[in-house]
Order: sequence, then structure tokens, then C-alpha cells
Amino acid sequence: MTPSTERPRTASAPASDLERLRKALAAEHAAVYAYGLIGARTTGALRARVTSAFDGHRARRDQLRGLITARRGRPAEPEPSYALPVTPGNATEAIRLAVHVEQGITATYLELAACEDAALRRYAALAMQESVTRAYGFRPSVPAFPGMPTPPKPTPTPTTSPG
Repeated sequence: MTPSTERPRTASAPASDLERLRKALAAEHAAVYAYGLIGARTTGALRARVTSAFDGHRARRDQLRGLITARRGRPAEPEPSYALPVTPGNATEAIRLAVHVEQGITATYLELAACEDAALRRYAALAMQESVTRAYGFRPSVPAFPGMPTPPKPTPTPTTSPG
């Protein structure tokens, strides 16, 4: 999937909306960094999926920079490096890191979905959909809504047989 070309309004945004946009941009910077590392350590079909994710996050990063500057805000700049939970040495670790990145991106865009601007809420919803889809593509066992508590399993109720 490629990020939407729909552009939310460019009028002045409330400070909280700008901060949420900046936080999303910072998360995208981290995702681009992580996927660059993952891509350098993968091959074949996995590398193609990683490259697609890398390109998607770069596009979102660039869109967010534009949204922030259009609202007269100052975009967050990338860090020189990011602490990652694992440095992938094999495909399993690469997938684990990719899923971790996508779950973090989903959580960040969930915050952006609380913006006052309806166009930004739509933008955030689409970005969440893309990140959940990517995470699921890497590991289909990922829950549909990462971060949401798993509902308790129903306990069987004893039945009495008519006697």
C-alpha cells in the first residue's frame, strides 16, 4: 500500500495537533532508520517486503513534514541513531523488529487520530490501517488491534443433564 495523496487542511492547527504531528514524524524517522537496518540484513522476498515498508514510511515522513510546515510548525529532525530492541541477525529477528516498528507506528497514529482536524483523523486512520496491514504481512499471528487487551476466553458453564 502507498500512503494516501489526500492532504489534510493547511490552516493553523492547535498546538496539540502540531505536537501529535511532530510525534508521528519522529516515529516515522525511527521507522525509516529501523527499516534501513532490517533491509541491510535481509534477502529475497523478505527484503522486497521490507523495501516496500521502508518506502511507505519515507513517504509518510515526507508528508508529515509538509503537514507540519504548512501549519507553521517546526518538523522534528531525525536522530543520528535509534535504540532498537534487537539488531537483526537473521530473518526471524528482522521480522520481529519489523512487527515491533509497525506496532509502535500504529500506537503513534492512534494518538494523532485524536486531533481536532477531521482530515488529520482520516490521515491517521489510514496510516494505522497501513501499519497494521504491514505488521500482519510480516507475521500473520499479530493481533488485529495491537496494544488492545486480549478478551478473556469464555469459561465453560456447567450444564446439568435432566435426570
